[in-house]
Amino acid sequence: MKTYFLFKSSMVLFLLFLCSVSYGKDITLTHLQTEYKTNPVGIEAEQPRLSWEIKSTDRSVIQTAFQIRAAASEALLKSDKSLLWDSRKVESGQSVHIPYSGGLLQSREKIYWQVRIWTNKGNSSWSSPASFEMGLLYPSDWIASWIEADIPEDIEKSGPSPYLRKEFTVGKEIKSARIYTSARGLYQLHLNGEKVGDELFTPGWTSYHKRIQYQIYDVTQQLRKGTNAIGVILGDGWYRGVLKWRSQRNHYGEKLQAILQLEITYTDGSKETVVSDKSWKSNTGPIVKSDIYNGESYDARLEMKGWDNPHYPDSQWSGVIIKEVDKKLLVTSESVPVRITQTIKPIAKIITPKNELVFDFGQNFVG
Repeated sequence: MKTYFLFKSSMVLFLLFLCSVSYGKDITLTHLQTEYKTNPVGIEAEQPRLSWEIKSTDRSVIQTAFQIRAAASEALLKSDKSLLWDSRKVESGQSVHIPYSGGLLQSREKIYWQVRIWTNKGNSSWSSPASFEMGLLYPSDWIASWIEADIPEDIEKSGPSPYLRKEFTVGKEIKSARIYTSARGLYQLHLNGEKVGDELFTPGWTSYHKRIQYQIYDVTQQLRKGTNAIGVILGDGWYRGVLKWRSQRNHYGEKLQAILQLEITYTDGSKETVVSDKSWKSNTGPIVKSDIYNGESYDARLEMKGWDNPHYPDSQWSGVIIKEVDKKLLVTSESVPVRITQTIKPIAKIITPKNELVFDFGQNFVG
């Protein structure tokens, strides 16, 4: 019995030792977010709220304190030098909506931050860095103009989508580039022959008389030294498309407009801005009807191949009209982005007795 007791006691001590060795080592921090978004570009909040999730294989892990630090670059953050903010150890179990307290934030400023915590079962190490980037906080930050295609339209019915384009030259090595853009209507943004971003139905539905969302795109990799071309396609959307019974249109306005501001920072520290202004050109193309509820009609015979590429022959295109729209209405995007999440392919092609072409997708779906 004595031997058994000693063996049992030794086992208990050994298990306690194992527990002490692994104590707190599996506590990690994930899903770092700013204002509910992961590494967002375009924040307007004066004190953006920071959140994180605690991950552990242990049970009943409770946070007892946290520490956040922030810097102007990831290198400065990891080196723990020239920090913009160090919360020090804060005794708190809160892990959501911690206000950033690193001082007054400026337009376009990018902040890198990370967090570590203390718990009832050990401490975490520093999390991987997260970031957030401020938008254009003041109307005076917008030097671009709202522009409208100078083409005849019948505003009483859905007509061809306006196409807008602009060519410009980049003469230096690019460090970074951002496009800030929006529309009264829907827009699709192109740069050098490629669509910019993966969002759809931008800038989103708002009460356009009170606020208009804008999006920010990092186009550093899409720009190139030499001649570049920006293109924008506009659609009626909720702005002037059919919204009410009896096919009522033009609820918020009668004409579509766009605003765009491309800000380029070069490796030598200099900056250049390309904006929507009187120098842009406009035309119509293969989208001959675009309505948010009644659908889109596309005439492939009217395609303008290369219209969004440099050196496209646009001498026959029309100009644009500058419109006065209050820039105080512009706010950074708050909507959840609409993206393609699944592609459905037809399972059969059918020719009806009336010689109509029907594609069977094998399931019901809308959109």
